[in-house]
Amino acid sequence: MTKIGLLSDTHSYLDDAVFTYFANCDEIWHAGDFGDSVADQLEAFKPLRGVYGNIDNQAIRLQFPEDLRFTCEDVEVFMTHIGGYPGKYAPRIKAELLKNPPKLFITGHSHILKVIFDPKIQCLHLNPGAAGKHGWHKVRTLMRFDINGDKIENLEVIELKGR
Repeated sequence: MTKIGLLSDTHSYLDDAVFTYFANCDEIWHAGDFGDSVADQLEAFKPLRGVYGNIDNQAIRLQFPEDLRFTCEDVEVFMTHIGGYPGKYAPRIKAELLKNPPKLFITGHSHILKVIFDPKIQCLHLNPGAAGKHGWHKVRTLMRFDINGDKIENLEVIELKGR
């Protein structure tokens, strides 16, 4: 079993609570818009996978790809920052998802937490919302879940205090 901590849209702000909530995680996944210094702090803490977002500078863009496809245990994962969601996939992503659907599709960008299963392609879509303070969201959020073989289990939504 692999324990995952998922966040997005930190925009250069990393709440200290992230380290507490993700203490028992094996990996941290970031769905873009790191901002300054966040990637370094997370990498020093746990193994990190991520994609760059629209606000990220050239250094982050050299360190992380725009799209990331990988397998965690027996779950194929596709992560991108701007990907839309079931019924409203971004045009750049839609053809790829329909042609070769992953089991788990992760996006950020909207600052809106979403957990939606797409029955058309048998894929779970996750957007962890925004963990940073920049943006129009009212609640800062993270997610934790386990990947156990080919199953995604124990999904938790975590609300961070204040904005």
